[in-house]
Amino acid sequence: MKLPAQSKLAHCQKSQLVIVDVQEKLCSVMAPEALQALVKNCGILLQAARLLDIPRLYTEQYAKGLGETVPELMALLPTSGRVGKTVFSCCDEPTFCSKLTTDKPQVILAGMEAHICVLQSALDMQGMGRQVFVAQDAVLSRNPANKANALDRMRQAGVIISNTESIVFEWLRVAEGDAFKQISRLIR
Repeated sequence: MKLPAQSKLAHCQKSQLVIVDVQEKLCSVMAPEALQALVKNCGILLQAARLLDIPRLYTEQYAKGLGETVPELMALLPTSGRVGKTVFSCCDEPTFCSKLTTDKPQVILAGMEAHICVLQSALDMQGMGRQVFVAQDAVLSRNPANKANALDRMRQAGVIISNTESIVFEWLRVAEGDAFKQISRLIR
């Protein structure tokens, strides 16, 4: 299902969330304050996605060497959503492509590193006809300049660069109901 070109909002009925490589050993080389913000925002995205029944996938790059996904996020992830990989673009891993939901044309990306796996995955998914959103406050690179460059490249290529709060409130669409109350508490 392809969205009309003018649709630039994330829709919960059309979205799936992908958390890329937020793994223990990779996290250990990130700036602590930036990493804390990434984990918090990935957690908000995951909890909102769970409340709104949005499919969730996560990848682990060479888990034997880089470790598993950090425990704070593992508790929010479905075990069936795990995809191991040794390629940089998620799209080069056949298991990942088979787990992407075909009736959900929007992919929301978060994770690490912004200038490698997130960038390559975003550009490849867009090339496959997906509408890709990247939550800029939920992606990270060891070097902030590399993250900035990656966000610029993705924006120039037509990827929608957004943020955690915008995405979850676009998913909600209205300020009412239990999901709104629960998600509002996550943001505070």
